[in-house]
Amino acid sequence: MRVLVVEDTKVLGEAICERLNSLGHAADLVMNGQQASDILKYQTVDLILLDLNLPGLSGLQVLKNLRSRDNPTPVLILTAQDQIDDRIRLLDAGADDYLTKPFNFGELEARCRALLRRHHGYAKNITDHGNLQVNRDARQVLLNGEVQPITSREFQLLEIFLGHLGRVLSKDEITEHLFNFDESPGPNAIELYVGRLRKKLSGSSLVISTLRGLGYVAEITKLPKSD
Repeated sequence: MRVLVVEDTKVLGEAICERLNSLGHAADLVMNGQQASDILKYQTVDLILLDLNLPGLSGLQVLKNLRSRDNPTPVLILTAQDQIDDRIRLLDAGADDYLTKPFNFGELEARCRALLRRHHGYAKNITDHGNLQVNRDARQVLLNGEVQPITSREFQLLEIFLGHLGRVLSKDEITEHLFNFDESPGPNAIELYVGRLRKKLSGSSLVISTLRGLGYVAEITKLPKSD
């Protein structure tokens, strides 16, 4: 998933991005609050990790600007403030969760998974879709109970489709969710990744249809019963 990390401590921000990228997410670091607010006016992301003490514009104001546009993107606040009044103020302003610095990276990953899961309407990290099971903790895909050899990028593409079932996704939309600012995918990159994912999940309940000139739509179908 596409993650925007807004953190003015470069070492920490880069460490978070490196950790998220290693898990298959497309993470970008922005170190200025005003720049982050401007980016979020036109750039679609799946999750925002937001520090409060930022140059240019405070994290709280970035959050308020985001919610004033009715943007529902999940926001995890990274804060050194640990007073109850501060937490209440952040949650009332539209934050979905917060993590007090210093934090454990394992907890950060777990909170990110929980926010992404809830945003897409899933109650748990292991979900079943017909004969397909997706384990977001282990980043595994099982087809008829057998683990499929799927790459991090393919897993991320699968999550994008599962998070938008029944909705037509253009190649540009998929690109926005799949790659970060530093990556320059070729013109046929999405076609190649979709083709690989289809091949690896052949025979599954997930059907990814190509709509010429529009993009792709994924649906979960019932498989015919075997005699």
